[in-house]
Amino acid sequence: MGNTPMGDDYTRPDPISGAVSTDTGSLLARSEGGAPGVAVIDSDSRRPDATGEESTTGNGKAMAAMGFSQAVDNSEGGLVRSFFPLIGAAFGVAEGMLGVMSSISMFARMIFGPFWAMMADRFGRKRILVLVTGVWGLWTVASGFAPDFTWLLILYAIGVIGTVASEPIINGLLPDLFKQSQRGKAYGTIRGIGTFVGVILGPAVGLFALGDDPNPDAWRYAMWTMGGISVLSGILIAMWVKDPRSNTARDDMMAEAGRFRISDGVKLFKIPTVALMVGMLPLVTSLVLLSFYANFLVAERGISVFQGTLAMAAFSLGAVFSSVMGGRLADRFVRKLGEKGRITLMQLYLVAFAGAVALATQVPYQGFLPALVFTLVLGMVFSIGFSGCVLPMVSNVVPRQLNATGFAMLFSLVQGGITALITLGVGFIAAATSSQTMFLWFVVVPYALNALYWFLFYRVYPRDVERQKERTEQVEAGTF
Repeated sequence: MGNTPMGDDYTRPDPISGAVSTDTGSLLARSEGGAPGVAVIDSDSRRPDATGEESTTGNGKAMAAMGFSQAVDNSEGGLVRSFFPLIGAAFGVAEGMLGVMSSISMFARMIFGPFWAMMADRFGRKRILVLVTGVWGLWTVASGFAPDFTWLLILYAIGVIGTVASEPIINGLLPDLFKQSQRGKAYGTIRGIGTFVGVILGPAVGLFALGDDPNPDAWRYAMWTMGGISVLSGILIAMWVKDPRSNTARDDMMAEAGRFRISDGVKLFKIPTVALMVGMLPLVTSLVLLSFYANFLVAERGISVFQGTLAMAAFSLGAVFSSVMGGRLADRFVRKLGEKGRITLMQLYLVAFAGAVALATQVPYQGFLPALVFTLVLGMVFSIGFSGCVLPMVSNVVPRQLNATGFAMLFSLVQGGITALITLGVGFIAAATSSQTMFLWFVVVPYALNALYWFLFYRVYPRDVERQKERTEQVEAGTF
């Protein structure tokens, strides 16, 4: 499979090697920018803008609606964590139940994320998005009426089944709304909108719990409000988002990345770097931290529920900064140290994050100002390793047609399942001891141990990168 000029005619009866004529257009297995794969090169009735010739103006409202939708869905998950002190007091339950509720959300993402994507394939992405983002918000409203904790758990579990759907569906919809040269900007803009709205939305809903002695039913008002906002986001999706086509996710995978198969994902674990990634995932317990941290600030650092929402908003802003900084730092380390630079940066990050968590959770303090500062610092370290090291390293050793498969297997299935199980258990440990003790043994210590574990990557990762480069060159030369 060699590089072929884009202007050639691939619709002739006897197409050249590597070209495939389909009912929707002409496809050619070729490399673009060093990335082997199947690209739409002539026409594709499913994606009229695939060649980048048609204007994508007029999609600003669609981006706003989808960014707002993601912010609402993410905020619904944080709502329970922020208001759990009031929920626990209302129903007489301890932090163990916070672990149960947090793990329900993680299990739902792992199981129902792919389910909703398949439903979107079959019935249309916009239709499913309106259902799970808008109509499904009524379950959050219903949660606010729960007469006891059992009913709250049932209604919350049903609600989060829909909450996990927007991200995979929106990620699949964006490539049809924007031509290839604009998609990076589109994804970044969606994330920026979602983060900005989320930073405002959390403290705004937290106003219901304003004061040192908030209304005991403040959590109900928050549920009703968030459910109503979710319904509003569905209305905006219905009005402003246009789905260019249906039955898309399966077609996208065929046209751009190859068909997903579990067998492909299993084979990826034969790559030493990927296998080592699996081994380090039980030591990546930052999601455990996020599940209990807001409640910790209220219960053990003496701030109010409303102040807790402000602190978590500061964390979100810091996390955006660390995402950008992580990529820039990684580039510098690679220029100085070669491929081993990412490993070195990851080890420094792991030590730094363990230190930041220790600072935020083990140093004795009381009051809002130190909580705000420590939480902001935590966010400013939080995403450095993932954005600058882990994601690029996986991409560098996995065949590019299977990048999405690799990410799904590692972080949705493996890490999602591990984190859900850990979260389910540590909530009861926190209730029996304290959140401070739990953070020490289940976040600080694992991250410190992970820094040592990463010494194993120095031997295998550079070698895996070279092997993948050789495979890529062979594919481009047509000799693979």
